[in-house]
Amino acid sequence: MTMAEALRDGMRLAMRSDPSVFLIGEDIGIDGGFGGGFTVTLGLSGEFGHERVMDTPISEIAIIGAAVGAALAGARPVAEMQYGDFIFCAMDQVINQAAKMRYMSNGQVSVPMVVRLPVGATQRGAQHSQSSEAYFMHTPGLKVVCPSNPIDAKGLLMAAIRDDDPVIFLEHKLLYGGKGGRKEKTSLDPVEEVPEEEYQIPLGTVEIKRAGTDITILANMLMTHLALEAAEELSAREKIEAEVIDMRCLAPLDFETLVRSVKKTNRVLIVEEDNITGGWGAEVAARLSEAAFFYLDAPISRIAAPDTPAPCARKLEQVYLPSTQRIVQAAVDMVRLIP
Repeated sequence: MTMAEALRDGMRLAMRSDPSVFLIGEDIGIDGGFGGGFTVTLGLSGEFGHERVMDTPISEIAIIGAAVGAALAGARPVAEMQYGDFIFCAMDQVINQAAKMRYMSNGQVSVPMVVRLPVGATQRGAQHSQSSEAYFMHTPGLKVVCPSNPIDAKGLLMAAIRDDDPVIFLEHKLLYGGKGGRKEKTSLDPVEEVPEEEYQIPLGTVEIKRAGTDITILANMLMTHLALEAAEELSAREKIEAEVIDMRCLAPLDFETLVRSVKKTNRVLIVEEDNITGGWGAEVAARLSEAAFFYLDAPISRIAAPDTPAPCARKLEQVYLPSTQRIVQAAVDMVRLIP
């Protein structure tokens, strides 16, 4: 399956097993349509009907408001933003309502909803290219998930749908894949053998994608793939063995796995697509500096986008985004640094 197919399969199985699960968003259930902005809900309205695959007007505040209300009433909505950037139109519902209801009611109510956000730069410019993990990681009461591959996408989404707290589920547009639907020009198209049955990957977990001894590279979503490419080049060209950890869930965060890796490799390189100031990497770097300072042989380093809006032109975007070569060079500089 591609990422889009794996996400679709996860929602299909969740809806078959639990009638309280429904989908809501723009253009997700039009007869003969394209299944939302990136084909993820393609065909689901034919199986479940428009009562459970609900098309909405172009009103993000209405989509999220309806999802919060439905979740409070006992349903399990999965709300889709056509582009993740549009969630900012509904931040009051997300931050002040969904995230805080359980706390403010002393646990008497919960908000079991999922908000699916297509994120990442794809030559669409400043209002359609943002990576918004840090906004939600900063908000107590929200869980933040950001898979990099189809197997994780399905398992994490099924776990998110069944979770009793609101989950922000970020999906990079260049990882959806083009098999059987819309394809981005520069998509990586990760395809994997995904189990057909139901399964869940626990929220609050990271995954060591490649073991190593010389440096720990932390990355998520698209950047995980770049980090793995860089790790192979480092091994072949520089004899540097990088441990690559996929930060597939940022809140809650499996901090213990990160600390164990740092104690083994003694160096940390963080790679994220978001702009560098206040990103998730800054929080992780600060916490690792506190917990593992005396194990570090070099300062923690970060590779991220600059503090400018995302450009639209392809050449500018290539300069703006982290690259495999930037990761390789940063890792070499850190490992060759004399303590």
